Formats: sequence, structure tokens, C-alpha cells
Amino acid sequence: MDKNTIIGLVLIAALLIGYSWYTKPSEEEIAQRRMQDSITAVAKEKAEQQMKAEQQAGQANAARLAAQDTTVAFYKSLHGKAQNIVLRNSKVELTLNTKGGTVEKAVLKGFKDNQGNPDLTLFDAQNQSLKFMLAGKETNIITSDLFFTPSNITDSTVTMTADAGNGKSLVMNYRLGKDYMLHFSMQANGLGGMFAPNYDKMDIEWTERCRQQEKGFTFENQHSSLTYHLTEGGTDNLSETGENVDKKIEDRIDWVAFKNQFFSAVMIAKNDFGTNSSLTSIPQEKGSGYLKHYAAKMKTAFDPTGKTPTELEFYFGPNDFNLLKRIEKQSTFNKDLELQRLVYLGWPIIRIINRWFTIYVFDWLTAMNINMGIVLILITLLLKLITYPLVKKSYMSSAKMRVLRPKIEEATKQYNKPEDQMQKQQAMMAMYSKYGVSPLSGCLPILIQMPIWIAMFNFVPNAIQLRGESFLWISDLSTYDPIIEWNKNIWLIGDHLSLTCILFCAANVLYSIMTMRQQKDQMIGAQAEQMKMMRWMTYLMPVIFFFMFNDYSAGLNFYYFISLFFSAAIMWTLRKTTNDEKLLSILEARYQENKNNPQKMSGFAARLEAMQKQAEELKRQREQQDKTRPGK
Repeated sequence: MDKNTIIGLVLIAALLIGYSWYTKPSEEEIAQRRMQDSITAVAKEKAEQQMKAEQQAGQANAARLAAQDTTVAFYKSLHGKAQNIVLRNSKVELTLNTKGGTVEKAVLKGFKDNQGNPDLTLFDAQNQSLKFMLAGKETNIITSDLFFTPSNITDSTVTMTADAGNGKSLVMNYRLGKDYMLHFSMQANGLGGMFAPNYDKMDIEWTERCRQQEKGFTFENQHSSLTYHLTEGGTDNLSETGENVDKKIEDRIDWVAFKNQFFSAVMIAKNDFGTNSSLTSIPQEKGSGYLKHYAAKMKTAFDPTGKTPTELEFYFGPNDFNLLKRIEKQSTFNKDLELQRLVYLGWPIIRIINRWFTIYVFDWLTAMNINMGIVLILITLLLKLITYPLVKKSYMSSAKMRVLRPKIEEATKQYNKPEDQMQKQQAMMAMYSKYGVSPLSGCLPILIQMPIWIAMFNFVPNAIQLRGESFLWISDLSTYDPIIEWNKNIWLIGDHLSLTCILFCAANVLYSIMTMRQQKDQMIGAQAEQMKMMRWMTYLMPVIFFFMFNDYSAGLNFYYFISLFFSAAIMWTLRKTTNDEKLLSILEARYQENKNNPQKMSGFAARLEAMQKQAEELKRQREQQDKTRPGK
């Protein structure tokens, strides 16, 4: 340590000591502060004593009034100590709080959360609330303000009682079923005088910040929505997109569900939720740990006399199609609730495919207890096997057009002018028909595959059986499989690259090259020129798909990859096993047969030939008119 450093440290120490001495209070200031603290302490003690006296006086006055006036009923229930009551079975654990008397936490057993914990918390007291509100003559009763006394406590039952004084009370009974259904009833005892004679409705306010349960925020958010079922039939939901939605429902509702991708909290009313229910969905920011903020304000039946209890049922569990169908049978309301609609299967036609084919095949394969990745491969193989006859027929139609291309070009070379293109098309169609070829059948592969692709697009993201299932390098088939990740969100790409998405897009490019080459071999004249633009559009689609599917589940991308791979393999095999010379000879024989026996030609071919002759006649007449015009 040099001389300058030592001098610097000494000066700093001197400054600190001098500042402490300068700011030190004098003896008079110390005495004055002690006196002020004493005065403050005395004043604080007096204020506390006065507040305590006022509270005691208020309690005494309220107790006196409670015996005379129903407007201060439930005063005793406004004070108490909150305690938790737990209902549990092998599937779910529900925690009820005596403050408010409702479920404040739901834990689903056997479902890992995104932190790796063995059980999943659907919601807790910090992100969910439920209160029932009764409008009395003089005051409103809000259950969230009341302390309930628990009784009849078992693992599956509890009775919550809010004392209103003078033998009056509000009683809530809970009974947990064997699975995920919680049965609830609320009954008034001696409260009739507190309400108007025609009072028969109770208000319900239910809110929840829907937790992010999966790794992929964007994909899970797209499959999470506030969903409801109309009493007259039909299920609908608020928008899943990134916008605030506040909707008034004019019709009566059977149930409302706070739904995320694989799990839901559902409230079901025996006597419906009345008209003009208000439903709200507010998207939450990525990284907040939440998907959406749900809110539902509804009304349902309430009998102040206590003769008829208000009955509700709650479902806290997974969105499993078959499970929801079974759970519905546990309901005591005798309604067609259609709870399985929480598992979205697509538009009506697509839903039929998923409902009556995909689900049965998927359940049959999963019952074999094989890996879910293998299940997806087997489903793909089965679908390819079913559609193979039509795909082969379509390919053979394209192959026929390919081998006939030189003959068609020779027969239609006279129609090479731009104004003759319609006649050229008619001539081509007539020639194809004489050879027994249908150009339209070449579109069959797309027409066959599109409904299946769309069906799987809706089925795979909603198949909870894929959640947490690993296959090869994929740790979870229900979410994306990152080959690389980064912290910053890049526009269109996000914060990762999904390997299965890359494989899907690469397979799409390969399949597009094969199909475009096949179509190019059968195109003639201007059609071949038009195909150049189509070729670039076809190559552009995999790029668009990459930006769309990078956030999608690995299971869906893997299915598309395998499907395209098998499609390309089938097309390659058909191409290698097709003898063009033999095929052409068969077509020539058919052409001669139709030429020698025109009656065997189809009505479509005959109409095409008649149209061609008519077009030629019109052209001849126009040319004749042009020659006879003055000045020609």
C-alpha cells in the first residue's frame, strides 16, 4: 500500500467521524425526542383503547339488533377463523375454505405439471374465486364474506353452515364422487323474511386466472377457451385468439367451463343459468404463467323458503373424451350435457371422422399399452392402407395422361393460338375420354388426404393421452420438441426450432417435388407454362407451414412427417412398378374399341365430342362471315 492510498483512507475516515459528530443530536434534542415518543405512545394506546371500546359497543349493538331485525343477520358469520377442509379420492384432492365455503384449490393426481411435480394444481386461492350473492330487502348476503362452520366431515362429504342467528342459517352440502365430479347444494333455513316475496334468483360470480400447464404457451393458449353449453343444445366458446372478449349470452346455459388445453373446471346448474349471463376472457402475457383471465357472472334458481335447494355440480379434471362421457352419467340432473364437447374434434364433417373412426382406432391401439409414437405410426399406416385403392386409381389416371401426352400434343397442335385455347381443352378432354382416361381423378389424392389431415389437425392437439409421452428424441408428444432454444422471441419463429416441424417441412418439399414432376409429365402447352407458377407456390407452402407449425405439438408434426413420408414412398413404388409401354398398349386397344363401337363411349365423352364439333362449326361460321364482310 503506497503513501497516497494511506492518506486517502485517513481522510475518508476523518470525514466519516466528523460527519457523525456534527449530526449527533444535543442533550436537549434527545430529551425532547424522548418526550415526543412518550406522548405518541400514550396517544396510540388511547386510540387503541377507544377503537376496542367502539368495536365492543358495535358488537353489543349488532347482537342486540340481530335479535330484533333480520337486516343484521349473519353478523356472527362475519367473524371467525378460516380453516381448510380437504375432500379427496384416488383422482382428485379438493381444498375447501370455511371462509366463503367454496373450493379454493383443486389438485389432479397422476398428472405431472410443467415443473415435474407428480400432481397437477388446476387452481388455488391466488388465482380462483367463487361467490354466491343474495339480494335481501335491507342488505346483500355475499358468501365470500361469511365464515362457515364445517360438520359431517369425511373424505368425500362436508356440510358448511353460516349462522344467521335465531335458528336461521345458510347451509351448503358437498359430496365428492368416485372420479372428478363434485355435487353441491345450497339451502336456506328460515330466511324467507329477509327477501322480497318474488325473489327466486341467486347471483354467481366465478373468476379464474387459467394457469399455463404445458411448455408451449402459444399452442396451449390456442386450445384454451371459456366454453359453455346452451340449454337448447349446442356448445360454443369465446375466442381463443389474443383479444379481450366480453360477451352477453341471451340464452339459458347448462354449464360453463374454464378450459385450458387438457384440463377444465366446469360448473353445471340443475335449473340452468338464466338469460343475460356475462362471460369474459382476457388473454395474459407470455411469461406470466397464465393463459387467460376468465370471468362468469350468472344467475340460477334460489328458494329463500328452503323448500327447494339450489343444486350445482362441478367437474375438475382432464379433457378426456371417453372419461367425460362416463362422468356425465354420474350427474343427477338428467340432462344431455355433452361434456365431451370440451374435446374439440373439428367442424361437423371432420368431427364425424374423429368421432366414429379416429377415437375408436386410437383407443384400440392405446389399449395394447404400446408407445404413443408407435400408435401414431400405426394410425398412419392404417389410413394409408384404407386409402391405397383410391390413391392407386388416381396415380394410374395420372400415368395414363403421362403416356398419352405425345398423342394429345399431336392431336391438338392445330389449336395453338391464344383464342383457340377453349377448343384445345375440349379436344383434349374428348381424346382423354376416347382413351378411357379421367383427368379429374388426378385430384383424388388431395381430396382424399385433406379431410384426414384436417381431422388429425383437430384430434392430436386435444388427445390428452399424448401428454408427457416420449418417443425417440421427443420428450413430450403434446408440445414442441426444440432442437435449439434461445431467450429472445423472434418474429414469426418464436424462441426455438422444433425438430419435428423441420422434418415435416422437409418431407413436404420432397413430396411436392414428386407430385409436381408427375403433373409436369402430363401437362400440355399452356398448362406447362402455368405449372411454373404453381411450382413456386407449392415450394413456398412448406416455408409457410414452418412458421405455422413451429409452435405446434411434436405429435402433430410427427404424424404429418410420417404421413408424407409414406405418401412419397407409395408414389415412388407405383412409379417404379408401372410399365408405360404396357399401359399405352392397353389404352390404344381401348381407343380402337371405342372407335369401332361408338355406343360404348360414355355419355360424357359423347357430349364432349358434340361440344367440340359445335365449337368447330362456330369457328367455321365466323371465318366465313369474316370473308364476306365488305372490305375483306
